[in-house]
Amino acid sequence: MQTKKDSRLRRARKARAKIRDLGQYRLCINRTPRHIYAQIIAPDAASTVASAATTEKEVAARIEGSTGNVAAAAIVGSEIARRAKEAGVTSVAFDRSGFKYHGRVKALADAAREAGLEF
Repeated sequence: MQTKKDSRLRRARKARAKIRDLGQYRLCINRTPRHIYAQIIAPDAASTVASAATTEKEVAARIEGSTGNVAAAAIVGSEIARRAKEAGVTSVAFDRSGFKYHGRVKALADAAREAGLEF
């Protein structure tokens, strides 16, 4: 019997295989009930170009209230886009890690797009 996590990782594997074929930078996200994390990973899959998370002091200072909500995810999205542009990355493939494109995941993606990241 598959657990909920096994099902999510199975969905993630399919998307990551497609992104690998494209050979693009990928915006990979991870969410827990309390935090959300985002990182830009190079096509060679050996290096992280930029990252942002609700656990970082400078990001957490901009968040009012809980770190596990849509508003916090939007702040992380805009921060990851800013850091990616500083590193010279403008276009990425969105790797949602098998999570539904809904709620915090959608908020992070929309904020990153608004801040100038293309995917």
